[in-house]
Parts: sequence; C-alpha cells; structure tokens
Amino acid sequence: MTTSNRVCRLLGIRYPLIQAGMVWCSPWQLASAVSDAGGLGVIGAASMYPDVLALHIDRCRKATDRPFGVNLPLLYPDLDAHIERILAARVPVVFTSAGNPRKYTRMLKDRGVTVVHVVSSAAFAKKAEDAGVDAVVAEGFEAGGHNGREETTTFCLVPQVVAGVDIPVIAAGGIGTGRAMLAAMVLGAEGVQIGSRFVASAESSAHPSFKRKVVDTPEGGTVLTLKELTPVRLIRNPFYASVEKAYAGGASTEALRELLGRGRAKRGMFEGDLDEGELEIGQVSAQIREVLPAARIVSEIIGEYRTLLDGFKAGRFDVDLEPA
Repeated sequence: MTTSNRVCRLLGIRYPLIQAGMVWCSPWQLASAVSDAGGLGVIGAASMYPDVLALHIDRCRKATDRPFGVNLPLLYPDLDAHIERILAARVPVVFTSAGNPRKYTRMLKDRGVTVVHVVSSAAFAKKAEDAGVDAVVAEGFEAGGHNGREETTTFCLVPQVVAGVDIPVIAAGGIGTGRAMLAAMVLGAEGVQIGSRFVASAESSAHPSFKRKVVDTPEGGTVLTLKELTPVRLIRNPFYASVEKAYAGGASTEALRELLGRGRAKRGMFEGDLDEGELEIGQVSAQIREVLPAARIVSEIIGEYRTLLDGFKAGRFDVDLEPA
C-alpha cells in the first residue's frame, strides 16, 4: 500500500484494513495483533465497564507500538465514563456508532482524537460529515451484529456514500477476503472494516463454541431480525426460533424486548450457550472455514488483494467488449 491512501494516512497504518470493534469479541489481544500486522485493531467497548475498558487500553498500548482504536456505541449508558477513560489514555482513534456523533465529535477532536462514525445510509453519512467526523464506515445489510434498518447492501451503499461525502469512506459488511476488499475499493471505498472474519480468530474473546458455530454456519444461516428494537443479524438457533414464533403470534415490541431480556449476547457469544444465546455474525460467515491467528488473517487478505490487483494491472482480467 502507498501513503497516497487517505485512510492509511489518517489512521497511521500500513494497510487500509480495520478490525471492527465487536461486542464480546474484541479484546486488547485481538486489537494489538491486528495493529502489529499492519491494520488497525479496535477494542470493542460495548461489552466493557469503564474500568475494564481502561485496562484493555493499557494492555493494548503495552502490547503494540502501532496505532489502535476503540469502538464506542453512542447509546451505551456509561458513555461519559468511557470517554473519560479514552481521553485520559490518549487513545488515537475512536469509532462511534449507534447514535448521533454531533455531541461528542468536537470534544474528541479537540483532544487530538481521530473520529470515524459508522453509518448505514448516504443521508447519515452526510450528517456525520457535517458533524465533523474524519471518515465514515459505510456498513451494508450483510454485516453481523446491530445493523441499519434500510437493508441496503454494501455494493449499493458504498458508491452512494462515496458520491455523497468528501471524507474517506471505509466499506463494511460482507467483507472477509482480499477479493471482497478489492471490490470495495473499486466501488470507491478507501479502506475496509472487517468483523466476522476476526470473530473466528485465535485472539478473539468469543467462546470457542461460538467460534466453531461461526465456522459451521452455512449459506443462509443468518437472518436480520428484531427491527422493532435494534436490528441485529443472528445465526439461526433455538433462541431465534423463539423470536420467529413470537413474530408469528403477533408479539408486541414490549413482548419482544422481554423475550430478548438482558445479557443474551453475552450468554451466546462470550459464554457459549448456542441454544439460548444471541449469536451475532455476518453473512460472510458462510465463507469462513477455520479459526486462524489474526496476523495470518490480515496477511491472507492483503496477499489476495495484492495478487488480484497486480492481475488487473497486468491486463490478465481484460475482456473484449467490442461487438462480435
């Protein structure tokens, strides 16, 4: 990669590849491994109390001398305490999501933090740009975990966002290979954010049973549901079957909230309850075949990206478009 890439320059990284800050799956071990491999590792704050987040930041900084970030959902109840810990530790990059970035972006940037906001539409991307963020992540419908209500796929979303803003756009959703990374860059993205592929990494804090479940998930094995609460993409399991049954019975929003309860994601992804837990993962899980070290995942994605890019430059993918 060259330094002409705006995402690399903005984040101070070698490759424009960001590991998503995933709830229950993104500890300091994963973030530091991805950063050491040349991407940007991100600690997922959504599953952490403020003091736990501070511990992960401290350990990540001791484990790598490369830049890293923290993902901060803006709906989190301990948000102010999280921001206090982030600023005190001088975290270089914050990825915000699930809310309006206007309130906190200026505060973070005034303290020297680079701010990137996750969006699911071109309209939200423009609002984020107007709020002063440095870049946006355009996350398509294919992505795991909490998602946009628009159900816009990455292939449709990325060029729309690129056309609507002047700041760098990072593509997310359905990306887990170098081939997909190249496709996103051709669509106008200047980087990619990858979540599901890193769930099934050695350094992920996901439960080993959940990692195996991700590897075993077939095509069509995930579904976007609970849009009345917060849209989330899940693996089909007995818990999801109970959600489906509730919908069939005309369940109210309150009944769905009660069914979801508290700690359902922790139960599934962190504690390994594959039946009654919430198992958040993206559609790209159907392409994942094994659990690998994070550094190898980065190396394989970048290697495939470079091989394909070199092939295009050499003309090996030329097609005769002249009429027969």
